[in-house]
Amino acid sequence: MHKDEIKGAAKQARGNVKEAVGKVTGDRKLQADGAADKVEGSVQKAAGKVKEAARDALKH
Repeated sequence: MHKDEIKGAAKQARGNVKEAVGKVTGDRKLQADGAADKVEGSVQKAAGKVKEAARDALKH
């Protein structure tokens, strides 16, 4: 597992929490920040998977 996959998953989790807290408190900015973090985390996680696949392909 590439470090970007781990960092991306963590960012997604933080985004989920921020978005949920924003919904509960009615804080639209926090909710939007959380949604943005989830997307960023998803992209970072996907990039990590691509890097890992490329590294595995180069080993063979």
